[in-house]
Amino acid sequence: MHASLVRPRAFFLSSLLAGLAACLASSSAPLQAENTAAEPRPKQSEKWLARHEALNEEAKQGGFDLLYIGDSIVANYLRQGRESWDHYYADRHPLNLGIGGDRTEHVLWRLDNGNINGVHPKLAIVMIGQNNGGHNTGEEIAVGVTAIIQRLRDRMPDTKILLLGIFQRREKPTEERPVLARANEIISKLADGEKIVYLDINHLFVKPDGTIPADLMPDYEHPSPAGHQLWAETIEPTVAKLLGDTPKQPLQLKAQLPTAPKPTPATPAKPAEIGVPALAP
Repeated sequence: MHASLVRPRAFFLSSLLAGLAACLASSSAPLQAENTAAEPRPKQSEKWLARHEALNEEAKQGGFDLLYIGDSIVANYLRQGRESWDHYYADRHPLNLGIGGDRTEHVLWRLDNGNINGVHPKLAIVMIGQNNGGHNTGEEIAVGVTAIIQRLRDRMPDTKILLLGIFQRREKPTEERPVLARANEIISKLADGEKIVYLDINHLFVKPDGTIPADLMPDYEHPSPAGHQLWAETIEPTVAKLLGDTPKQPLQLKAQLPTAPKPTPATPAKPAEIGVPALAP
């Protein structure tokens, strides 16, 4: 992409981060001295670092058209969600960059330390922030997610981004639910409908009474095989459009999937609605 096109986008996302910071400063919610969600840092775990290095080695192979970035919810596509992964993504040259327990700050560190070196995919799908729920406010989580999107735009300016709303968790509503909902409300405004698309599919997993069914999330946090299927099937039209290919036919699993409405893409809001700048055209 021509440098003159990259700079305005990078400038805008920087402005968006500044706007979010101003929003944080004016918030009545108590804030940490440092927003840990936006400060890149590794986990102090040999197992985690080994997994990070393994992903770096995999990334060096190159030739990836699709990245999936996140925590254990994303990583589990290669376990509980394997059948759905193979059906929807295997022939799209994917790289799964999910690591269990990650928060936004850990993903930021990974992106800065090799996970996307030399990688130029057509599409990056991002879902991250759930594990920040017990550590940060919704506004702080949104700053962390925004920083991740900025990293991807700066490093891979030709890559389109599908940003997914953070999944809710726990069988019944908790104090964390509004925190994650607030983060989703803010990050939805990153969407421009072209280079960055936002989808929130929480309605697939959270019933009208606020409960999460065990058949779709057995531990009320990580999708089951049926949950992964429902997830992949629901976002497939958007994934195919962003990749420029043909949507996959639905996967036929033994589990009966519930009927759910299609997700509604976010509509960019006016700056005054959320206290941050609107996306540049």
